[in-house]
Amino acid sequence: MDRNIRTVEDVLKLLDDLFTPEADRWTSDAAVWWDTFYADRSKPVPFFAAKPDENLASYVDRRLFTPGRALDLGCGPGRNALYLDSHGFQVDAVDLSPAAVGWAEERAGEAGAGIRFHRGDAFALAGTELSGRYDLIYDSGCFHHLPPHRRISYLALLDQLLAPGGYFALTCFTDAETGGSGLPDAAFYRDARLHGGLAYTSQSLRRIFSDLTEVELRLMRDEPPESAHFGEPFLWTALFRRDA
Repeated sequence: MDRNIRTVEDVLKLLDDLFTPEADRWTSDAAVWWDTFYADRSKPVPFFAAKPDENLASYVDRRLFTPGRALDLGCGPGRNALYLDSHGFQVDAVDLSPAAVGWAEERAGEAGAGIRFHRGDAFALAGTELSGRYDLIYDSGCFHHLPPHRRISYLALLDQLLAPGGYFALTCFTDAETGGSGLPDAAFYRDARLHGGLAYTSQSLRRIFSDLTEVELRLMRDEPPESAHFGEPFLWTALFRRDA
């Protein structure tokens, strides 16, 4: 007889296990799935290109924040981490996938970047490898792959790692048909899968991150293939500030 539920983390792990292995994109067990995804670097995946999100470039160009310590959550092949490094940030970048981190490290070596890469679950690494406070936490496509209950872990990570006066920037699926699933939270548990990722409305993002001050929330601009920046209009871009 198992009676192992004692803490909030015990409950979160129990809810993790309600999803099929194929639905897992957020725990350390998901590394194999992401490694397979990144195995063929020649695939025509827009965000495989070594160019930053257009919104991130816009924040830097407009000097909405100044260089400091930055954390890139779900860094993939390192395109946004490289951009931040090139603009004077001290960057930590984390991803579940050894294949993604290996690719990012190769790019960083070629660029002479001083990024510190970490392989693993950001929730587990918070307070150990990911320590201190960050002036910027940037997430391009990680948040919308979390099941609803892991928003609790995500908000706890922000509370632990984001510096007073620091900025949190996010890109995630919109509620458009091409941008993720608009099913209600409970449906994902009934289906035991995430249907490719969760869509969000602007109202839901404002509610989830209501402890932070909104600076900007808009749709990502559509960038053509020849652009120096990545941009797809089925993504939200959001910038929030933590009050000092």
